[in-house]
Amino acid sequence: MFRSPTDRHLARSLRKALAPLVVIVAITAALGVGSSSPAGAATCHTTWGSAGKTNSRMTQAPITGARAGQQPCFDRFVIDLRGTPAPGWDVGYVSRVVQDGSGFTVPLRGGAFIQVSVRAPAYDASGHPTYAPAHPSEAVSVAGFRTFRQIAFAGTFEGTTTFGVGVRARLPFRVFVLAGPGTGSRLIVDVAHSWA
Repeated sequence: MFRSPTDRHLARSLRKALAPLVVIVAITAALGVGSSSPAGAATCHTTWGSAGKTNSRMTQAPITGARAGQQPCFDRFVIDLRGTPAPGWDVGYVSRVVQDGSGFTVPLRGGAFIQVSVRAPAYDASGHPTYAPAHPSEAVSVAGFRTFRQIAFAGTFEGTTTFGVGVRARLPFRVFVLAGPGTGSRLIVDVAHSWA
């Protein structure tokens, strides 16, 4: 079939216009972008487990703050300390979170509860508080988080500070410390969104 010069010109223009799109589609396919599996799913595999985790190191470096953040594969709870050495910890799932000293139950929302006992005080060498949230039962806001349901401050007693973390279900978690900010350290508790 013969084409007019106008048809040939339109066909050439269409090929030129579509060439960049063909390159983009080829690159996208090679990188796996837009595939049916969720992006980053392979990076969410954990081997953390849900058994309790302990480090017996004690520190007099006081706790100065607590915060939380959301990551693609887990929710993160961070406890800031001023000074060194970094603290030790006892972190694990419990049937109920209790205050050290009094033994009172700390009410929490969620399908499972993690007791985070930091081997560090929430007061300085003179006994003055270095961390005292205005609302201990809601020490850190976790509204809209995928795994966390509540973080409560359960108090500090004889050099150990306790937090209760209400989570959606019993899920894998890990605990570790990082240097900073400044000359301080951070205790990190990551709780996965799911079992991988």
